[in-house]
Amino acid sequence: MQTISVKKSLYRLTMPIFIDIALVMLLGAVDTVMLSRYSDDAVAAVGLDNQLISFVFLIYQFISMGAAIICAQYFGAGLRKRFMQIVWIAAIVNIVLGLIVSGSLWLWSEELLRAFGLREQLIADGARYLEITGSLSFFQALSLTFSAALRSTGKTVKPMLVTVIVNIINMLANYALIFGNWGCPAMGVEGAAWASAFSRIAATLILLSFMPSIWRAGSPAYYIPFRNYFRPFPWSEMKNLFKIGIPAMSEEMSYSLSQIVITYFINQISTEALTTKVYCSTTITFVILFSTSIVQGGDILVGHYVGQLRYRAAYILGNFVYHRGRMLTLIVAGTLAVGGHGLMTLLTDNADIIRTGTWIFIIDFFLSYGRVKNVFACGTLRATGDAVYPVIVGVICQWSVAVGIAWCLGIPMGLGIIGMWIGFCLDENLRGVILMKRWHSLKWKGKSFAQK
Repeated sequence: MQTISVKKSLYRLTMPIFIDIALVMLLGAVDTVMLSRYSDDAVAAVGLDNQLISFVFLIYQFISMGAAIICAQYFGAGLRKRFMQIVWIAAIVNIVLGLIVSGSLWLWSEELLRAFGLREQLIADGARYLEITGSLSFFQALSLTFSAALRSTGKTVKPMLVTVIVNIINMLANYALIFGNWGCPAMGVEGAAWASAFSRIAATLILLSFMPSIWRAGSPAYYIPFRNYFRPFPWSEMKNLFKIGIPAMSEEMSYSLSQIVITYFINQISTEALTTKVYCSTTITFVILFSTSIVQGGDILVGHYVGQLRYRAAYILGNFVYHRGRMLTLIVAGTLAVGGHGLMTLLTDNADIIRTGTWIFIIDFFLSYGRVKNVFACGTLRATGDAVYPVIVGVICQWSVAVGIAWCLGIPMGLGIIGMWIGFCLDENLRGVILMKRWHSLKWKGKSFAQK
């Protein structure tokens, strides 16, 4: 009965997260599909922009990731005041960080794109898109914090509802502003930028309206005046937040930076290669959707168990989550490998892009076997408090294998973007084997923040 109850709790958490992540991915895919009707060059310009914006979001996310892990452990242990302190500290830090980063992107968008090798004919569109989305990106910093707090308490439906609303706003705004419908000016790439910015602002405001549901969730902490959370200032909580957040961010940031460097290599090949990369990467994000959602749902429960020092329960649940995620991921990756050619013909009529993209989807099936291990092991090890080990493994493998071998196969050996994808495949599978050994070793036991 207890096992059935845990599985029900997992699926209850996972389904809203699944829908939420799917809609977040759809948010980027909608921009790509709509801009593909505008021009392939617009897709290439915005593709590099979105990689840089994703990197910026990782900077914001290191605080929210740390907050989510610690809040889940505190919530499981019943430490309500410490829970609220973490939420407030994370929000304040992300506000300051978000304003600094947003201002930097507004001032130096064009210089940044040139530094990463964007072709001159794409600079104008790329710089304008980055100026708009980058300068307003601090709203995403707050959204990530509020979503993390809600999810850590098991309230996964509300962030999902916000994402539904945001997708509707983004699609309608894209339709109106890119092509000039409903009396709006046809703004092209700039219209896509404003649509994305408006949708993120709306998400922040709606999530903020949900926060009181945490503050008065039957907790005595709700009746503590706000100033008392910081009297004296909880330096130990700040330390815990950075202790888990910085390693979590470092692994993600290393991966994102390695992808930006590889995108720079791809840009040196041709505009068609860069466009192919954007189309394929956008599509492939949906392959890991199932494993990502079930892992995030499982991580909430693992965090609760670790906070309660129930390590065996955390380990058993983690293994169940991994096997379910692997099965679903390989089914989706296989479907994409079989139907990749037909999908590419819907996105573009360029024969070279279609042919190359079809081969990439086939290679990605083998890559997915390793990727699902990384998604599980990185997320679940962090949920236990073991955040440093994945960083060490990630940095070494991503830069020696993903970047090094991808460059060797793609540029000197002349295999182009297909060779680079083979390098990605080797990296994901090698890291997956190493990180899964760490999980099964149980060396993550005893790293709970709730008992410190």
